[in-house]
Amino acid sequence: MEDVQFTVNGQSHELQLDSRVSLLDALRDHLGLTGSKKGCDQGACGACTVIADGRRIASCLALATQYDGAQITTIEGVGDQGAPHPMQRAFVEHDGFQCGYCTSGQICSAIAMLAEHRSGAPSVVTADLGAAQIELTDEEIRERMSGNLCRCGAYNGIVAAIREVADATEGSDR
Repeated sequence: MEDVQFTVNGQSHELQLDSRVSLLDALRDHLGLTGSKKGCDQGACGACTVIADGRRIASCLALATQYDGAQITTIEGVGDQGAPHPMQRAFVEHDGFQCGYCTSGQICSAIAMLAEHRSGAPSVVTADLGAAQIELTDEEIRERMSGNLCRCGAYNGIVAAIREVADATEGSDR
């Protein structure tokens, strides 16, 4: 057993965990945060995506001990019913979900993906790697979100939701 401390959704937690416990299992089983889903348990579907120290990760592949001292944001920390995050509102408005299973991972991934884009990180489809600002085309959005799968096929709504938030926050720090 190892002592692990991290801040999840702004709240500090100290846990004693077996060194083999995934971050996903620590969040779900030890902290009761069940918004992040266990889809494939192989890092291929994105249902378990959370934001760790500002970067999106597949929490099913991450050992909790690797994130000792980290700042973790799960879907529960993104917004709430009284004040949903703009991405959550956009997903509802654009029907960016159907069954909802992948939605928490999609939203966390989309929020972190927009931050990656704003920082100038290129993707596989970025045409000009030296560009001062990379245009966020639908092709860019689809490529950057390709690690998050939706069995229901709500991709058009997901892209529209991300596009709306990206356009609304262009030039801001959000």
